[in-house]
Amino acid sequence: MVKLLSPFTALCTVGFFARLSYALARSPVLPLFALYLGAGPEAIGFAVGISTVTGIFFKLPAGALSDVIGRKKTMLIGLFVFAFTPFAYLFVKDYNLLILIRFVHGFATAVYGPVSMAVVIDVAGGKKGEMLSWFSSVTIIGNLVGAPAGGFILYSMSAGSPALAEFQTVYIASGIAGVASLLIALKLLVHGEKTEKGKSLMESYERFLSGIKEVASDKRVLITSNMEGLQNMTVGALEAFLPIYAVKVAGLNEFHAGILWGIQVLATILSKPIMGKASDRYGRKPLITIGMLLCAVSFGSVPLLGDFYLLMVAAIIFGLGEAFVTSSSAALVADICKEKHFGTAMGTFGTIFDIGHASGPILAGLLIARFDYLYSFWIMSTILLLAIPVFIANVKEPRSAVS
Repeated sequence: MVKLLSPFTALCTVGFFARLSYALARSPVLPLFALYLGAGPEAIGFAVGISTVTGIFFKLPAGALSDVIGRKKTMLIGLFVFAFTPFAYLFVKDYNLLILIRFVHGFATAVYGPVSMAVVIDVAGGKKGEMLSWFSSVTIIGNLVGAPAGGFILYSMSAGSPALAEFQTVYIASGIAGVASLLIALKLLVHGEKTEKGKSLMESYERFLSGIKEVASDKRVLITSNMEGLQNMTVGALEAFLPIYAVKVAGLNEFHAGILWGIQVLATILSKPIMGKASDRYGRKPLITIGMLLCAVSFGSVPLLGDFYLLMVAAIIFGLGEAFVTSSSAALVADICKEKHFGTAMGTFGTIFDIGHASGPILAGLLIARFDYLYSFWIMSTILLLAIPVFIANVKEPRSAVS
């Protein structure tokens, strides 16, 4: 069975279990766990965002390192963190320890994320948008399963408000999924990679630095990455505060909160491959622009709604907008960059992506504490709208990007 799996299928299988593990540990369980520990809005946002701060500092070096020592070796480092960090949550009894473990857990996606994308780009040829979208859609099915599963465990095991034991059960499930991803990777991904030999330490270091300098100095890469970074800012805000809004303001239960997040992910999964193929054929910029508009409108509508089904509609529209943006932005960055720097490019992209993801819950927490959900969400929606003309005016697609 193992030998029958193609490299792409193996990568997707590993990604599924890794993302399942991470989703179980994150939304809606994490913000509710922080609330259980006595955290206020600012502290909840910080708890959700701190793991992504790790990626801000380490995604770019991880991507550049994979250009030098090989993708699969670098991926395994991240998968070790996926496998063993969830069990550390079993020892959490106060907010400060939760923050420390969340920061360490962030190394998982910081290392694995950009490197796995670079592996796909290495083999995608002229189908970067389509292949990246298929890979992302297959692997984030783990998010689709993990979010409602975590909410269901809390809801089914607790009579009212979840207790510590219910949260610990979710984190045990997260650890099991993380170990599964590592075991599959050790079986499937450790063979067959060619790496450069005969390079001195100084030559490898010079290549590492030159890749970072070349990619990070390209305005088109930075602006395009910022579009997904800003879109991901609203993803992070929803991840942190949609469960709180659903339970505390709209009067829904924890399972409903998980469903709302899951339906948004489902909309992204189903539409992403179609959008990726469209971006390969018709261009990346129009899809990114439409996606940002959809995300801004649907995100801003959330605090106007209290009905579960109307919130589902908003979540679906947001998921579609996310698919438009994410199916095209990474592919456009890859179109711009040279092949030898794909790892560095995805690291740069991932760093900006994580700045957005980390700032989203933190910014939302600060705004909600000062204002309310309505004005806070509208301010963040406005930021997305203002970014669109900057992107249109400054980024031109390479001719080879459109088939």
